[in-house]
Amino acid sequence: MSSITPADVKVGTKGDGGAPRQPGKVSLGGMSLNLRSSGIYIAFAAIIVLFSVLTDGALLTPQNISNIIVQNSYVLILAIGMILIIIAGHIDLSVGSVVAVTGALAAVLMVNMGWPWPLALLATLVAGALIGAWQGYWIAYFGIPAFIVTLAGMLLFRALTMTVLGNQGIGPFPDQVRTLANGFTDGYLGNIGLGPLGGADLFSLLIGIVAIAGMVTAQLRTRNARKGYGQSVEPMALFWLKMAAGAAIILFLVVQLARFKNLPWVLVLLAILVLGYSMMANRTVFGRQIYAIGGNLQAAIMSGVKVKSVVFWIFVNMGVLSAVAGIIFAGRLNQAGPTAGDSFELDAIAAAFIGGAAVQGGVGKVVGAITGGLIMAVINNGMSLIGSPSERVMLVKGIVLLAAVAFDVWTKRRAGASR
Repeated sequence: MSSITPADVKVGTKGDGGAPRQPGKVSLGGMSLNLRSSGIYIAFAAIIVLFSVLTDGALLTPQNISNIIVQNSYVLILAIGMILIIIAGHIDLSVGSVVAVTGALAAVLMVNMGWPWPLALLATLVAGALIGAWQGYWIAYFGIPAFIVTLAGMLLFRALTMTVLGNQGIGPFPDQVRTLANGFTDGYLGNIGLGPLGGADLFSLLIGIVAIAGMVTAQLRTRNARKGYGQSVEPMALFWLKMAAGAAIILFLVVQLARFKNLPWVLVLLAILVLGYSMMANRTVFGRQIYAIGGNLQAAIMSGVKVKSVVFWIFVNMGVLSAVAGIIFAGRLNQAGPTAGDSFELDAIAAAFIGGAAVQGGVGKVVGAITGGLIMAVINNGMSLIGSPSERVMLVKGIVLLAAVAFDVWTKRRAGASR
C-alpha cells in the first residue's frame, strides 16, 4: 500500500471552484474568485454614474455628497452590526425599535433630568448593551430562534418607547450631541487653492491622503499574506488598477467634502467603526469564530468554538451600535420621537445582503455592508433629485435587493457545478 504525503493532497476552497492551490499562484482565476465580492462595487459605480447623468451632476455636488453621508449615517452604523449577525446565521428585526428606545432614554436623561451629556451618552450605550444581552440570552442560551426573539423585541421596545414619550418628542439636545450628528470638523490648517475647484480644507485633504496610504498598505499586506499561504491572487497590474480606482474615489469624496464644510463628524465616527470592525472580523479569533459559526455550525462546535458565547456577544454588540445610531438619529433631528427608527431594521438588513452577505451565513464583509447601505442611500437621494414618487423608490430598492440575493444564489450554484 502506497503512502500519501501532504504534498500529494490538493486542497480546493469554496471560492476557487475546487481547483488545486499552487503556492503564490497569480492567476486570472482570481477574477472569477472575486466576481461575487467585486460585483457590488462595480454595481455601486454604475448606479452613481447613472444618477449623475439623470441629475445633471447634482448627485456629486459637495453639499449633496455631505447630505447623503449625514442623512444615512445611522443606517450605516446599524449595517455594521447587522452584517456580523447575518454572517453568524442569525437576524435582528428589533434594531429600529432599539434605536427609538435608546434615543428616548438619551433625551430623558439629558433634557428632562439634566444629566451631563457624556454621562447620559454612556448610560445610553450601557442600556443598549443590556438590551442586546437580553435578546442574546434567549437566542444563545435558551435556544429560541433569533427571528422570534427579535420580532418580540421589535414590539416590546417600540411599546416601551411610546410609553416613555407618549405622542410627544423630547428636545432640544445639547450642542455637543447635535454637532456629533450634524457638525463638521474645523479647518485646523486653513484652506488650500485647487484651481477651478476653488478652495478646500487642507486638514481634510491630508486625512484623505492618509486614508489612501492606509488602504494600499493594508491591501498589500493582505495580498502578500495570501501568497504566503499559497492562495491565488490577482495579477499585480489588476491589483494596482483596483488600488488606483479606490484612491481616486476616496480623493474625490474628500475633495468634495473639503470644498463644502469639511468632514462630517459622523463620517469620522463611521470611519473609526469600519476600520475597527473590519480588523476585528478579519484579524481576530472572535471574528474568525463568527464566520465559522455561520459557515458550518457543527464543524465550529467540533473545533471548540464557544458558539453560545459568540452569539451572545454579537447581539450585545448590536445593542450598543443600535444605541449609537439612536443617539445620532435623535441628535440629527434635535429631538427623540415615538416614530424614530421605523423600518431601520429593513434598511440595515438590505444593506447587508446587497453588500454581499449570504442568506445561509458565513459570508460577508463590513465594507460590503457599508457599500450596500450607500447604494440604498444613493438610490433614495438620486430618485428624490429627479422627483420620483416614494412608491417608485420602494420599487427600485426592492428590485435591487432581490437582484443582490439572486446573484448570491447564482454564484453559489455556479461554484457548486464547477466543483
